[in-house]
Amino acid sequence: MNETDRKSPQHRLNGRRRGAQRTSILSGVLAVVLAAGLASSTPVAFADELEDRQKALEAEAARVQQSLEFVDSRIAKAASDLVIYQGQLPGAQQALLEAQGRVAGAVKEVEALSARVDMAQQNKAKITQQLETDKQKIADTKKLIGQIATQAYKSGGVPSNLSLFFGSNNGGSLTETMDLADQAMRSQNAAMDKLQQQSATNVNSEARLQAVEAEIKDLKAKADAALEREKAARDEAAAKKEEVDRLIADTTRLDAELQAAKPGIQSQLAGVQASQNAVAAEIQERDRKLREAWEAEQRRKAEAAAAAAAAAAAAAAAARNQPAPPPPPVQSFMPPVGSPSAFGLRHPFNGGVPITSGFGWRATPPGTIDFYGQGGYMHTGIDFGAACGTPVYAAAAGEVFSSGWSSADGGGWRVKISHGLVEGNTLNTIYYHNASIVVSNGQRVSQGQLIAYSGNTGNSTGCHSHFETWLNGNAVDPMGLL
Repeated sequence: MNETDRKSPQHRLNGRRRGAQRTSILSGVLAVVLAAGLASSTPVAFADELEDRQKALEAEAARVQQSLEFVDSRIAKAASDLVIYQGQLPGAQQALLEAQGRVAGAVKEVEALSARVDMAQQNKAKITQQLETDKQKIADTKKLIGQIATQAYKSGGVPSNLSLFFGSNNGGSLTETMDLADQAMRSQNAAMDKLQQQSATNVNSEARLQAVEAEIKDLKAKADAALEREKAARDEAAAKKEEVDRLIADTTRLDAELQAAKPGIQSQLAGVQASQNAVAAEIQERDRKLREAWEAEQRRKAEAAAAAAAAAAAAAAAARNQPAPPPPPVQSFMPPVGSPSAFGLRHPFNGGVPITSGFGWRATPPGTIDFYGQGGYMHTGIDFGAACGTPVYAAAAGEVFSSGWSSADGGGWRVKISHGLVEGNTLNTIYYHNASIVVSNGQRVSQGQLIAYSGNTGNSTGCHSHFETWLNGNAVDPMGLL
């Protein structure tokens, strides 16, 4: 570092302060899609707390994505990202405030050190000036002593010409002459004492000057370090400001994207609702036909048994020469209702494939997409977090009544299996979002038979399998049957 750099921290400070622009927090953050607990933030003091908060944000984003993927995977991803950005924004704003505080602290430190450097420089100038004055006084005193010594030497120890001290050379008595000589010696001694004092003062001033110069050197080093810290703090604050600006821009963009997509999504929702109703109607119609077929078969058997009994009774009556009894009335048959566990369902996956989303009501985040004005929708199955390509097996024996691609309900490649009427209960299972299927319509399958491979098709934002169970024409929680 050259001397100019070392001597100009105040100048560098002033240049920085004139060139720096004050950063400020942008306001007008968009409506929050998070729950109230995620809408506010406090400074995170420890890394584990920051990690926990990030995990909570990611979990909330995943929940939002799951709640919307039923409609549109792109919109689901946008809403999920919006959750992340809005959740990170308060913390980023707080970090910016703290960074700005560090900038202010660094500026104050530089100003204080610069003031101390200036004061030390002034002190150095005073000491230097004092040294120059003292050196001149010492030189004058030495000259005076030399003159006294020269005069004494010339007069043999007693000055013959005292005009040096008194300004005249008048004659007088010996007593007067001795008095004058004594005065001259005292003057010489006084000059010697003064010289010693001046020399001591000069040595002390030199020591003070060295101490001040060392202090100036130390203060300049500290000032330079403080300037570096100020620069680092300003750079950090600028980065934090960029992060805040980015988060606000991203939330604005995603919110606008959601708002623009709403009309189309609402129209799509109507189609999804119609598709759901069609699935329910299809299953209910199949169940009705199953029950009618069962009842018809029971009537046929009953009528055949009644006819046989009537024929036997007629034959017996004829043998006894008695009229035949009237046939029994035809009965209406209702299947006996048993436990749904009689179907004995098995999991559609081998091993410990986890359930990532359960059965039940899914509330959609405020400010995103409202489902039919109800604020949510019914998740009519459970999601298994199966990796793409994982084998999917039939939960029970039955007949495949629908297999193929489904775009209307966002199910992608899906398989529907009817498991018939067991102890008065009808059951159907559906398997959505498969990568591929290996069964066809009308095919009979056994329990545990391979029917598909899980995937990420249809309205899906990640590899998984959506599994539904329809008992007696209604969607029920599969966990109650597995």
